[in-house]
Amino acid sequence: MSLIEKVKKLLKSGLQERPDLFLLDVKVSENNNINVIIDGDQGVTIDDIVHLSRHIEHNLDREAEDFALTVSSVDITKPFHLKRQFQKNISRPVKVKTTTGEVEGVLVHVDDNQIVLENKVREPKKIGKGKVTVVKQNTIPFDDIKEAKVVLKF
Repeated sequence: MSLIEKVKKLLKSGLQERPDLFLLDVKVSENNNINVIIDGDQGVTIDDIVHLSRHIEHNLDREAEDFALTVSSVDITKPFHLKRQFQKNISRPVKVKTTTGEVEGVLVHVDDNQIVLENKVREPKKIGKGKVTVVKQNTIPFDDIKEAKVVLKF
């Protein structure tokens, strides 16, 4: 069994113990540098990273193969890879690149087929002068999403 297969098997068993965590990426370089990126439904703590790191490291034999292991949480500025990431980011501002353009708004709903973003827009009043704030919703099917990520505002 190759090193990547062993690591994937260990990740599977380690993540079964923690169903709130999920795997985003695992790579093993030619030099046996193992890089694991995880995320969680309620985020990822340092204890989560230590738990998974120890689970992998204690079950690999350093005598059989030398390796370096890095387990980390997802970078918040990176695009989403899984539908599960949309679910955990409900109520956050999100920027979505679609097949027809870009949409930005607060993620308010996620289901198996689509997401719903909500944003406030100033529109002219129907009667009289001035503008009124209107809440608009954009429903975007997953098939139309090219990239989505959290918008950081300071």
